[in-house]
Amino acid sequence: MRELDALYPDARPALLFNSPYELLVAVILSAQCTDERVNKVTRVLFEGHNTPESMLSLKQEELEKIIFSCGFYRDKAKHILSASHDIMEKFGGEVPSTLEELRTLAGVGRKTANVVYAVAFGGDAIAVDTHVFRVSNRLNLAAGKTPLEVEEGLMRVLPQEVWSKAHHLLIWHGRKVCRAPRPHCGECSLSPYCPSSEKDE
Repeated sequence: MRELDALYPDARPALLFNSPYELLVAVILSAQCTDERVNKVTRVLFEGHNTPESMLSLKQEELEKIIFSCGFYRDKAKHILSASHDIMEKFGGEVPSTLEELRTLAGVGRKTANVVYAVAFGGDAIAVDTHVFRVSNRLNLAAGKTPLEVEEGLMRVLPQEVWSKAHHLLIWHGRKVCRAPRPHCGECSLSPYCPSSEKDE
């Protein structure tokens, strides 16, 4: 982790947002979609619909048209509207700031809740996306067959105060070097520590 910190001192979220709600929506849209594409879509979406109340003024079909290019647009529209409804009905229009409450929102999965808790509210949590899952397994930092197993493994081996930062460092390494399906092992300064480097090269 010290090596990753030295490699990516500016590691930070790539999604653009101005509020916890905007981050929540952006993370939902980011599933199986690039952050670059999400940022283009939210730039349009958030012009008139950047609060749960204003989002609920859209019909699902209208929201689907706006977010179509993010893929899986029907499910994502449903999740965004469901979460917005819960935020209005259960939390007075404000995104809850605890991990437990975030995980109760309809349409919000564990990864999304962890990202919002860590990034928007400064909480200690590790969100496991495809990059974190892949890099953690290849490094044998936290081996697991499911995102939850990897998350729990990372929580065991990393100090709690670095959980949120570790999430971003692992993502950046997964995007820049430890790619799928062909990682750049010859360029990777973690190769001496990585049990997968020879077979993946």
